Amino acid sequence: MDNQWQGTGSGGPTGGSRVLVTVFAAVLALAALFGFRGELPQLQHPGRGAVAVPAHSVLRPPLDAGALTRGVSPVLVNITAAARPFGAAAAGSGIVLTREGQVLTSHHVVKGARTVRVTRVSDGAVYTAEVLGYDAHADIALLSLTGASGLATARIGSSANLRVRDEVLAIGNAGGSGSPTAVTGEISDLDSTIMALNQQDLSRQALTGMLEIEAAVSAGQSGGALTDSTGAVVGVIAAASGSRDPPPGRTVDPPNGYAVPIDSAMRIVRQIRSGTATESVHVGPTATLGVLISDAGPSGARIDMAIRGLPAQTSGLVAGDIIISMDGRPITSARVLRAAINIRKPSETVQLGVLSPNGSNRLVAVRLAAGTPN
Repeated sequence: MDNQWQGTGSGGPTGGSRVLVTVFAAVLALAALFGFRGELPQLQHPGRGAVAVPAHSVLRPPLDAGALTRGVSPVLVNITAAARPFGAAAAGSGIVLTREGQVLTSHHVVKGARTVRVTRVSDGAVYTAEVLGYDAHADIALLSLTGASGLATARIGSSANLRVRDEVLAIGNAGGSGSPTAVTGEISDLDSTIMALNQQDLSRQALTGMLEIEAAVSAGQSGGALTDSTGAVVGVIAAASGSRDPPPGRTVDPPNGYAVPIDSAMRIVRQIRSGTATESVHVGPTATLGVLISDAGPSGARIDMAIRGLPAQTSGLVAGDIIISMDGRPITSARVLRAAINIRKPSETVQLGVLSPNGSNRLVAVRLAAGTPN
């Protein structure tokens, strides 16, 4: 199947890409509670009105960045994901959830990866990793480290108690390797919707319900931890916008970071652990038809390319064929086909109803192959 989106940044010292999603379209606050605000990167931000800040029910201690960095670093890992056939690599961060090596990260860090290597920040121990499951729409993935045991684990907090102007720390693998980089800032929004841009292939993905942080989050921190002043993880770093080095004489928006609230991330983790796949949450190895697709008019998923050697091509499907059903259920768009494949497993056989360019209909049995995280 064709991939949905992936965030990549500038080249790192290891030669791979450092992973970070870049916000490129309007960032919309929840109007009813916080007031409307629209943003475009590198454009002057319109004046901000007063923001209603909910009263704190608990007085939080001041944030000690140095102490938090020392405390959180042992539960962080650096992630390197390699893809074929081009040999491209991406680097990001992860948060250790269990002593046996379950790691929480961003989906776009491992999207399209054939192999995933994980390095523990505290001692440099290296593991191979299996992708247990992911939700591309929420930008969350769960990994399992082969042979891991006795790992230090993160203290998971709750994002439900966060308030605008709470001070937080964002920490992750900003340099692509070695020690993590940490930055501090205040939460400026509790429910942002952003449009994320993949800088490599220019694909886009909307992310909703995001925490916005006034901090210069850096490439490679994707999948890293957003912590409160006590060191509890309250979010998973996902994206950034704004400019850190504006051109001379030009006023631009300050850099902001965005994170998936930890409550949302852990709901997905629990669903993956339960083995419950849905249209958005994929569990286990990824199945693929081996096609690039687009919407067909008035209905169906058009095959733009059947990749040589993969199931669609070996089953006789060609560019221009339109998939109109799978196992007797209508396929009305490319999105519907992606969702239908998302809940299937490699080696399963599906029956595709296909409309040929000459107008004839046929039924094609296709045995799905193992693919990369979509």
